[in-house]
Amino acid sequence: MRRRDVLAGAALLATGLVPSLLYARTASERFQPLLERWDQDEHPDLHGVVVRVKGAVVAERHYHGADPQALHDIRSAGKSITSLLVGAALDRGLLGARDEPLERYWPLVRGSALGRASLVDLLTMRSGLAANDQDPDSPGNEDRMDEAKDPVAFLLGIPAVDRPGTRYVYNSLTSYAVGLLLEHATGKSLLAFAREALFEPLGIQRVDWASDVAGHTKGQGNLSLTTDELARIGQALLDGGKWRGKRILSSGWLETSMRPLVPIGSVDPYADAYGYFWYTKTHPLKRGAVTVRFASGNGGNKLYLVPSRHMVVAITSRAYGHGYGQRRSEAILKALLSA
Repeated sequence: MRRRDVLAGAALLATGLVPSLLYARTASERFQPLLERWDQDEHPDLHGVVVRVKGAVVAERHYHGADPQALHDIRSAGKSITSLLVGAALDRGLLGARDEPLERYWPLVRGSALGRASLVDLLTMRSGLAANDQDPDSPGNEDRMDEAKDPVAFLLGIPAVDRPGTRYVYNSLTSYAVGLLLEHATGKSLLAFAREALFEPLGIQRVDWASDVAGHTKGQGNLSLTTDELARIGQALLDGGKWRGKRILSSGWLETSMRPLVPIGSVDPYADAYGYFWYTKTHPLKRGAVTVRFASGNGGNKLYLVPSRHMVVAITSRAYGHGYGQRRSEAILKALLSA
C-alpha cells in the first residue's frame, strides 16, 4: 500500500467516517432486501420507504413505478408538522402561554366554546368540542368542516360537550384551529411560516400544503412532500432539532411535544399514548421492547422515530380510506426493528 493511501486511511479513521460508512453498508445489506418483500404486495398503493440509521440513508425503495421525486400527500401526518411549527412560534416568542384559555390572547375565538380551551387542550385532542372524525353525525366531523362554505365560522360555531382537557377524541377541527392560531401569531400563512422555520432550513424547496376554501393552510393535514424529505424532517427531530449542526427547533419543545401524555391504547390499536399531535407505541419484540414516536396519516403514511436504534423510517402510501394501509406500515416498521 502506498504511503499516501495509508495516510488517507488514517485521516478517514480520525474523522470517524470509516466506521460510519461500514455501518451504513452493513445496515443497507440488512434492510434493503427486507424492503423488497413488499414488491409483491397485493395492494399496489405503497409509494415509498426510506430508512435512515445514525444519520445516513441505509435503505430506500419505491414501489409500483412511483417517482422518488414526486410530492406525496401524507394526510394527517401533517398535524405533527403543525406541532413542530407551534414550537417554532414559541421559540420566537410569538404565542401566549400554552395552558391559558385561547380567548385571553386570540380575539377571534372570544365568546366561542373553542376560546375556553387552551393550546395544550387542542394539541392533545382534548378540546372538549363536539368534534369526532370517527362519528359522521358529530357536529365538528372533518367531512362537515370540509364542506363548509366558511370554515372559520363553522369552527367557531361548534359547541362544547366536555370540559376542556378531560377527554381525548381524535378530530381534525382543532388541528385546523391550531393552524389558524399560528397564522394569527406569525402574521403569515401557515405554509409561509413553515417554509421559513422548517422547510428551507432543511433544504426542502418543493412543497405543497393544501388550503381550504377561505385560503387558510390546512393545519390538520394534506401536506405533500417526497418520502426522502419526510425522512429528512425525522432525522432533524431525532438529532434534537438540528440539521447538519444547525439548530432549527428547540430540543425542549421536541421532548415536551413527543412525551406520551394521554393514554389512548383503548381507542387506538396502533398507539399507546398521544402527545402534542405525536403518537407513542412500545413494541414488544424478541430482542426486547422498542419505543417508537410517530406521526400518522390516513392510508398508512408514517414518520417513525426510534431513538434507541438511532433510526428514522418514513413511509408514504396511497391506501387512503383502507385499514390495510395502517397495518402494512406497522408491519414494515416491525420487520425493520426485528431485522
